[in-house]
Amino acid sequence: MMANKDPLFLTGVTFPSEYPASPETLVKLTVYDAKDKSQESSNFLGSATFSVSDLLRAKDERLTLSLRSSDGVCTAGTVVVSRLKMGEMEEVDVDHITTDIQSQKCPMVCESASHHATIDRENNPLTGPVFKNPVCKVYRFQTVDSKWMLVREQMEECTLSFSIPKQLLSLYIQEDMRRLQDLRELGELSPHWDNLRKEVMTRYGGIVSSYQETLAELDKITGRSFKPSCCKAQKSLEFIPINLHTQRMRVTCPRKTDASYDIITVGAPAAHFQGFKCGGLQRLLSRYEADKKSFSTAYQCIYYSPQHTAKAQEVLSTMSLLQPHISSLADQLLKASQEHSSSGLRDSLKNLSDKTEQFVHTLKDELVKSALLALHAARPGYVSKNQKQTPLQGGQHQGHIQQSSDQNQSPVQGLPGHSPATPATESTVVCNNVEPLQTTTAGEGGTLPAKQDSIPHHKEYDEEEWDREWANVAKCLNCVIAMVDKLLDEDNNKQEPVPEQHLADVITSHNPGDWREQLRPLVTRLKECVAEVVEKAKKAMSFVLLQEAACSIPQGFLLQQRRDVVFSQALAALACGFVMRLYAGMQDKGFLRQLHLVGLVAQFESLLSTYSEEIGMLEDMEVGISDLQRVTFQITEAKTDDLSDLQPSVCGRRDHFTVEVPLPRLVFQTLPEEIKEGKPLRVFPVLFNVGINEQQTIAERFGDISLQERINQKNFEMLEAYYKSLSEKVPLECLPCFQTQTDIKELLETLGQNVVTKKRKNVEILWIAGTICRRLNGIRFTSCKSAKDRTSMSVTLEQCALLRDEHQLSKDFFIRALDCMRSRLTQGDIGQWEDPEAGSVTESKPASRHFYPIALLLVSSHLLVVWLILSLVFLLAKYQ
Repeated sequence: MMANKDPLFLTGVTFPSEYPASPETLVKLTVYDAKDKSQESSNFLGSATFSVSDLLRAKDERLTLSLRSSDGVCTAGTVVVSRLKMGEMEEVDVDHITTDIQSQKCPMVCESASHHATIDRENNPLTGPVFKNPVCKVYRFQTVDSKWMLVREQMEECTLSFSIPKQLLSLYIQEDMRRLQDLRELGELSPHWDNLRKEVMTRYGGIVSSYQETLAELDKITGRSFKPSCCKAQKSLEFIPINLHTQRMRVTCPRKTDASYDIITVGAPAAHFQGFKCGGLQRLLSRYEADKKSFSTAYQCIYYSPQHTAKAQEVLSTMSLLQPHISSLADQLLKASQEHSSSGLRDSLKNLSDKTEQFVHTLKDELVKSALLALHAARPGYVSKNQKQTPLQGGQHQGHIQQSSDQNQSPVQGLPGHSPATPATESTVVCNNVEPLQTTTAGEGGTLPAKQDSIPHHKEYDEEEWDREWANVAKCLNCVIAMVDKLLDEDNNKQEPVPEQHLADVITSHNPGDWREQLRPLVTRLKECVAEVVEKAKKAMSFVLLQEAACSIPQGFLLQQRRDVVFSQALAALACGFVMRLYAGMQDKGFLRQLHLVGLVAQFESLLSTYSEEIGMLEDMEVGISDLQRVTFQITEAKTDDLSDLQPSVCGRRDHFTVEVPLPRLVFQTLPEEIKEGKPLRVFPVLFNVGINEQQTIAERFGDISLQERINQKNFEMLEAYYKSLSEKVPLECLPCFQTQTDIKELLETLGQNVVTKKRKNVEILWIAGTICRRLNGIRFTSCKSAKDRTSMSVTLEQCALLRDEHQLSKDFFIRALDCMRSRLTQGDIGQWEDPEAGSVTESKPASRHFYPIALLLVSSHLLVVWLILSLVFLLAKYQ
């Protein structure tokens, strides 16, 4: 307490499981007089002790205790302790605060038992497996009409801080091991390509070993559920987000429905262990793509753009998903035919047709065709044959190559215009245009076999063969469709029709009544064609990724590891926020409708400066948040109600991940049908950054803030596009109501104006973006370097502003409320909250407002001398 403050404080007391509360529990109150908060000096006034049973038995559950000095003789005043009820208090079982001892409940914190759309942790059975170790504080503040509001803060740790990164590491290891297996299965390659393959496999093996070691170290950690900032540069914890916590403020006001406000605080997703000497991901990736073309020339391989590489990964992912799906649907079709179920046969055929058509559409991409040609050119037989070419034949080939490149444009950059300095035996142009060899061979009387191997080695490659391969899949599907139609017609007409002529060569004669026997050969042929096509396309796309990896050595592999680290931290934070928002909105039908029709916006508020190493952190964070667009969520029904079965899980690969959130059966049944059917739920991440510390002052006056401006402009456009999509698909009535009636369109216009306005430390961008996010049912995140100082100041200021704007907090209580919430933000570091520009300040370091940027003083030596003298005088006066 201080002399000029009302010494009325209400704070929650948490009794951890290792120290259970009972009626015999003793509580000691100690009161200090804070003389100087900046120096953390205070005088002991007195203390008082009482038991829980004394409080419960007291009249009106209120105790008046005398504060006694340390010797127990002098009385320094009195303190009143009361049990406060928020709303209509009921006997609820609060597992983390009350402890059952001989069937006696001992609630020590003010609880609310009102049931609204927002579900609190106390009466929500879902939060147990995800959130733990709560810290609660309760305040009472006065409103403008002299009423009293009760405010309850609850901060919790999240188990996803470790579980999500560990699952991601396992997926990374599996994906890279599959990549190694695919490279081994490419078959025999020329010496040049074989050496590149060995080098790439060595790099992948190193990544797998490193990730396995990290995962083993994480498995040894037990009990901890968050990573403190002091461990941010620790290698074994580099995949873990820093200080990931949830913050919920519950407000109970007279004549107003209770309201809750959630926010997630986390340190900036960045590769702190790897450092920022050369910048962050955004700068490193831009430099890497610019240098990759020169790498491709040095390694004599084809340059593939990021779009082509992403397409190859997409084709591989799509095939790995669709092939087993098509096989399963084909078996379902046979099962329905065996049961003579017309409706089942019709439904199975529709699903099989949809998936097969999607499969064929994926294989029609020109990248697959050109990659098959490139792979054929990399075979030893093809290279040795080129070496036997005569000069005359070589000239003929060159002319034919030009003609071919005009007719069939390859999506692979560098094929038509390869450098003539490249040896003929290694040239990608010659390797990918082999039609002249076929013409010459035909002229010499040579013939091609009717059926070639999966990838021909010592034979000429027919460019049209791939088109025939995937077209055969479509033909097989048409045969299956025709047979099903025939069988259904027979069943409808109750007669045996004459077989159609075009099926006579394909359908073996069977008993007309045996549907399964008539369908089985056609379905088997379809599955065989799909398997053959998958084998070829898989090798072609693996060869594309081999060339991309060969051009990336070694920088590309280091960047991939850095990107994995940053994405792991970002995904853990996003999963935590999604689960928290989902649990809070389970009874809100408008929110659930918005969730499956459009998705949720996740707004990341960053307070990083654009100076020194924090520029690299911001560049890492930008890429990490952008990569979250590859993530979807899916809500599933839990197998049991055990806590282990309610943990969210991750599946997928680097180009796309899905986070599955299991819910208990009774809760799952209340969801909309679209969500229960497993519809992917999208999240739209946006990032807004405004540096607020003194380093940002230097950056704005002497540095460059273009990175911050570009990030804010880009993400404003994304937020605007999300709102446009939302307004088209979801009625505005589904959005939450607030006291401030400002239209979202007006807020977006104001935000757009602030984004383009040249203004130093324009925190209005963050305020407006946060307001829009809450109005859109979004997920709020706040970050700085370590999620401590600047983050805590931002969160407490936002909470007090919400109390003022939405719950009519009295102006006289605004500063008092702010002081109460900031009183114990970081274990006694009180002084650093006085200055909003203070960064991470140690206990022995004076307040930052007394020190001016040295860059300003280097302009003149006289100013530097004056600054040194004044600083010395100030220090002597301060510490005497």
